[in-house]
Amino acid sequence: MVAAGLVAIGSGPAGVSAAETFRARHRSIPVRILSSDPALPYAKPPLSKQFLCGRPADLDLHSEGWFERNRIELLRGVTVQRIDVDAQEVVTAGGARYPYWHLVIASGAAPVPPAVPGGPNAQPLRSFADAVALKMAARHAGTAVVIGAGLIGCEAAGCLAALGVATTLVAPEPVPLLRRFGVDVGERVVKMLFDAGVRFVGSADVTAVVESGVVLAGGENVDGDVVVAATGVRPDVRLAAEAGLTIRAGRIVVDEQMRTSARNIYAAGDVTLAYNVAAGRQVVSEHWRDAALQGRVAGLTAAGVPAQWDTASGFSCTIGTSRLAYRGWGGPYERCRVVDQRDGFVATYHDGRGIVGRLVATTSPVS
Repeated sequence: MVAAGLVAIGSGPAGVSAAETFRARHRSIPVRILSSDPALPYAKPPLSKQFLCGRPADLDLHSEGWFERNRIELLRGVTVQRIDVDAQEVVTAGGARYPYWHLVIASGAAPVPPAVPGGPNAQPLRSFADAVALKMAARHAGTAVVIGAGLIGCEAAGCLAALGVATTLVAPEPVPLLRRFGVDVGERVVKMLFDAGVRFVGSADVTAVVESGVVLAGGENVDGDVVVAATGVRPDVRLAAEAGLTIRAGRIVVDEQMRTSARNIYAAGDVTLAYNVAAGRQVVSEHWRDAALQGRVAGLTAAGVPAQWDTASGFSCTIGTSRLAYRGWGGPYERCRVVDQRDGFVATYHDGRGIVGRLVATTSPVS
């Protein structure tokens, strides 16, 4: 039987950060990462920012040799079937059992396909394998349709257009990024997309994905040799729910130290509804930087080192030659003030207590 130690489920930024942080404090205790992904751990933000566009992308989080040198056992292509909380063991689909002293659930999120006929046939963009498949398909495509005008949808559309593919971005909202940033910012993003060569079709519901593209509610057909689904993700909380951990709004509830409701079990990344000390409330974050920070807090807490999640969320979005950079808490706000500048704009978000977020948009001149 293998020796107990720290086990991380998931090889994304949260799982790797937790394992790396714990290992730095305890050099002899076994550390394992169980990952369903057969690839070495990689960074996902560059997939839609650089890799898909054909730009140089630094994807690897660590080399295989790094894991060996740090004696972190990386088990790839492994499906975890369940968590035995009483026995403090993780059980895989193959029947292997891994005992733990500390467990970090960092199982991430899975893409949600459009809930329409043919929806599952649309190409997602969540993993390295997805990005490779989409990049290969784009080589032979003259047209593309991207469904969903969130961060990934906008980036993917910009990349496809940069590859010379006539790209249409379709969304049910009147402007891109509406729910996150509001109408005033969304109208400016439409111009960014136009400048990047992307046609935006708003207030349009896709009713079917067909071989030639998509069909809209009004009966219009939008041509797409490639159809991309950027229609959101769903946190993978199955293991936690079946183990009896507290779940709220589809996420694992954790405190500022990433502790769940079960002894010696922590959670980090997309799966969490985490208490942020600086925000003074529970915060949902689906971004790479936050996942890595939460993983670090989980690793420190498991190692017996005082730590808490107390930093503001942050992320960026690249559309053609434009870049959006956000810091803040997300969620509801009462008003947004937008100030245009020579190379972009700044949007500040306020609630009744003060500033809750700031978005800076910059556009580089075309060389």
